[in-house]
Amino acid sequence: MSTELAALIGVALILADLAIRIAALIIVPRERKPTAAMAWLLAIFLIPFIGILFFLLIGSAKLPKRRRERQREINELIAARAERVDLAPDRESWPDWFVSLTEQNRILGALPAIEGNSAQLIGDYQASIDAMTAEIDTATRYVHVEFYIVSHDSTTKDFFAAMERAVLRGVTVRVLLDFVASNRTADHDATYAELDRIGAQWSFMLPVHPLKGQYQRPDLRNHRKLVVVDGRVGFTGSQNLIDRSYNSPKNLKRGLQWQELVARVTGPIVTGIDAVFLSDWYLETDELLVSESVPAAAVPADPSPEALVCQVVPSGPGYDAENNLRLFLTLINSAQRRAIITSPYFVPDEAMLYAITSACYRGLDVQLFVSEIGDQGSVWHAQRSYYRDLLRAGVKIWLYPGPYILHSKHLSIDDDVAVIGSSNMDIRSFSLNAEISLLVRGASFTAQMREVEQGYRDVGRQLTLEEWDREPGSATFLDGVARLTSALQ
Repeated sequence: MSTELAALIGVALILADLAIRIAALIIVPRERKPTAAMAWLLAIFLIPFIGILFFLLIGSAKLPKRRRERQREINELIAARAERVDLAPDRESWPDWFVSLTEQNRILGALPAIEGNSAQLIGDYQASIDAMTAEIDTATRYVHVEFYIVSHDSTTKDFFAAMERAVLRGVTVRVLLDFVASNRTADHDATYAELDRIGAQWSFMLPVHPLKGQYQRPDLRNHRKLVVVDGRVGFTGSQNLIDRSYNSPKNLKRGLQWQELVARVTGPIVTGIDAVFLSDWYLETDELLVSESVPAAAVPADPSPEALVCQVVPSGPGYDAENNLRLFLTLINSAQRRAIITSPYFVPDEAMLYAITSACYRGLDVQLFVSEIGDQGSVWHAQRSYYRDLLRAGVKIWLYPGPYILHSKHLSIDDDVAVIGSSNMDIRSFSLNAEISLLVRGASFTAQMREVEQGYRDVGRQLTLEEWDREPGSATFLDGVARLTSALQ
């Protein structure tokens, strides 16, 4: 190679590098949080060609335009139907902040707050699957199943058998499962074959088939978990439809077991849970099941004084705002006595971190339950990077012991408001995953959650600032690096 040619190539590379940096400064910050923009710019500036490649692959946190338009279309349909009947006639007795919160949720997610519901928490892994199985055996019209991960194994075989019995009775069984997550499980082809064999109608959520025109950022996933039977009983929470070890060789080697929490819900709010399923079914199959949507007014309400006010809050990249993040921020900022958070993957953005620490400075009892060990190294280290800030502010951090992964996802404030669902307190759940959250107002439900939280304390231990200050520098260095990369969204 001649000296002149080498010089030309060198100049071309320098100009290309400069062009990438200038373009990044213009393009990356658009409609992106400053922390996320800075993380992307840092990656592109330090490793320009690799950084820009990753940005092109996973730099957009939005679903394709057509899908977002269809989400808005079905939201308008839901909102129009909800306007026909007042499902919360006693809202004048609610606190002002709760009224405004439910209005925010309705504007962002289309679904209204509804009175007259009941809910029971199930913290035993097999018991929650058994409860869903028992309800499927009572189905007369339809069964709707939606999970991030679905697997036919020794833990879920009775659930699959109940779906088969339902089909044989003439009940329509529909199943949605996330494309990427379910394809990562062991023996996934056998699971799909079993769904076909039993006669379930099923579809992947957010499939990635570029040659078929099905493509979006690969790590935009549908993380929801729910079951609805005949529109009269529903389940939602943190648990997937798979063995407690997730059938993963690395999990089995470490003896890991997942600890979950699921809510069994009855009353008119079940129609809200079903609306989330019907929306996702329409988005994936083009089939709009209006005739199977049970009107909330047609579902018997709980007349007792213990009846709950509930609201379903869907969120994800198909929405224009981070619905779940806004829900959590409003709750923590509205708390007057305590805020108790449980999240397996706790990687807050700046707004959430400030809300939590500000609650401490306001004199509230703020507690955080997390796992002592992690199943995802980068997320676990990113989570640990926040411990010092939290402990210094006064947050009580409780560590759930291994070999269990505390996978439950819930938040409670004061003595009468709580949220349970599929959403973690992390940037991924706020921006990249489709999630479902159930907002509940009622002292009886919050009391159930207090019992669950006390169970976590009984088996776990409290992390202190003195203990954390003894962490080796090598570990905190990894925590800091993971914290930086967690902002890439």
